[in-house]
Amino acid sequence: MKTSFLVLLLSVAYCSAFPAEFTKDIEEDDAKFAEDYLKKYYNMQTNGGRQARKKTSQLSEKISEMQKFFGLEVTGKLDTNTMEIMHQPRCGFIDVGQFSTFPGNSGWRNRDLTYRILNYTPDMTRSEVDVAIQRAFQVWSDVAPLTFTRVFDGASDIEISFAAQVHNDFYPFDGQHGTLAHAFAPGTGIGGDAHFDEDESWTSGSNGYNLFLVAAHEFGHSLGLLHSNDPSALMYPTYHFTEPSEFHLPEDDINGIQSLYGAREIPVQPTVQPNEPSNPSTCQPNITFDAVTTLRGEILFFKEKTFWRQISQDSEVEHHLIHSFWPSVPNHIQAAYEYAEKDQVLVFKGAKYWVISGYEVTKDSPKSIYELGFSRIVRKIDAAVHDESTGKTYFFVGDNYWSFDEQKQRMDAGSPKKIIDSFPGVGTKIRSAFQKNGFLYFFDGHRQYEFSTAKRRVTRLLKNNSWLKCGSENKIKKVNNLKKNSRN
Repeated sequence: MKTSFLVLLLSVAYCSAFPAEFTKDIEEDDAKFAEDYLKKYYNMQTNGGRQARKKTSQLSEKISEMQKFFGLEVTGKLDTNTMEIMHQPRCGFIDVGQFSTFPGNSGWRNRDLTYRILNYTPDMTRSEVDVAIQRAFQVWSDVAPLTFTRVFDGASDIEISFAAQVHNDFYPFDGQHGTLAHAFAPGTGIGGDAHFDEDESWTSGSNGYNLFLVAAHEFGHSLGLLHSNDPSALMYPTYHFTEPSEFHLPEDDINGIQSLYGAREIPVQPTVQPNEPSNPSTCQPNITFDAVTTLRGEILFFKEKTFWRQISQDSEVEHHLIHSFWPSVPNHIQAAYEYAEKDQVLVFKGAKYWVISGYEVTKDSPKSIYELGFSRIVRKIDAAVHDESTGKTYFFVGDNYWSFDEQKQRMDAGSPKKIIDSFPGVGTKIRSAFQKNGFLYFFDGHRQYEFSTAKRRVTRLLKNNSWLKCGSENKIKKVNNLKKNSRN
C-alpha cells in the first residue's frame, strides 16, 4: 500500500455509471447529485460552517470549471447540457485537459512489465477475459516501448482482479450500474493494480460493459495517464462503446503515452512509394469499408490508410493512399458524405471533421462535430449520407440517427431517432452509406442495402463490393495526381 493516503488519493482512477434520466428544471435531487459529482471530480469542499457559507460561490466556480473542461458554454449554472454530461458513464478521477500524467509521476522505470489475473468474472469465459486483458495491454505496447508478460505465481507489477463492494483499498465499489473499475498509478504495492466491479455485467460485446474497452482505459491509468478532454480519446472520462475490431488508439492517447515512455521502434518495412499503396483485393467476400461517399459523380470507398476511386462503371478502379492526396486528412476515416450544393465532402474521425472543398481541404479544418449540434454524448459518427431529395443529412450513431438541415445549418427537432423506425429493413447499425441514382445505399458488415426513401423500404440486397470491378477485370490503375484526372 502507499505510505501516504494523499498519494493513494492521487493514484486512483475509477469509472462510474450514473442514471440517464433527468428533468430540464434542476430539482433538489439533481443539485445534490451535481454537488457530489463536483466533490468527486473537481475537488469541491463544502463541509464545515465556514465553507458552507461559501457553498454557492464555490459551486458556481466548480460548475464553470467542469463546463470549461467539457467544452460547454461556461455559465456557472446547472443547465441541461451540464447535467447531461454529469449523468454520463465515466471514469471517476479528477478531470484535466488534453493528455496528462499523474502529478510527479514519470511512469514505470522498468519497461518490461508483468501482470497477473487473480480471479475471473462469471460473466465471461476465462479465455474471453484473457484475450480482453491481453488486447488491452497491446493497445499501449503497439505505440510505446513496453512489454507486458503474464505471470501465474508470485508478485507482478500490475495485478488484476474482480471484486464487489468493500475490497480493502479505501475505494469500495457501489453495486450494479455504479463504479465500473478503478486503477492505481505506477508504484510499489498496490501501484498499477486494476480492479473491476463484479456487480457489473462484463462482456466481450456491447451488451453490458465491454471489458476490453474499460481495461484499456484503466491500464492507461496504470501506466501513468490521467484524463483527456478530447472526446475521441480513450482516456476521455466517459465510457463509450466502440466495436473492438474497429478500435484504433487515438492520437491524443498516443501523444500521452509517448510523453512518458517514448515511441516504439517499428522494424523497417519494405519501402512503398507514396502513390503505390499495397493492393488489397476488393473481391474478398468479407471486405468492409470504413466510409463511402460520392465526389462529383465518382464514388470513394475508404478503408484504413487507402481508398478506392470508381470514376464510372466503365473506368478502371483506382487505388490510392489517403495521405498522398489529402495529407491533413487522417487515416481510418469513420464517416463521410458529399454536399454537392456547396461542392464539399465532409470526412469524420472521432469528434472532428475535415471539409474537402472541390479537391482541397479547407484551411479551417478540422472542426468539432459539436459545432453541428451534436450532444456531448456523441464521440464519433458511424456513417453519414446526404439525401438530395429532402435536403437532410443523416448521421448514424449506434442504433440512432441524427437529421441535419443543411440549409438552416442545425439539427432537426426530435433528433436523435431510432434507425429501425425510419429505415426499416437495414438493421440497427450502419457502418457506411452514400446516395446514388435517387437511392440510399447502407453498408453493414458484408451486406449492402439499396433503400428507397419514397417507398421507405429496402429494394435490393447487394454485396459490399458490387460497385467495384471484381475478378480478372479488376485492374487497379495507379495515378500520381488526382487533380490531373479529375473533372472540374
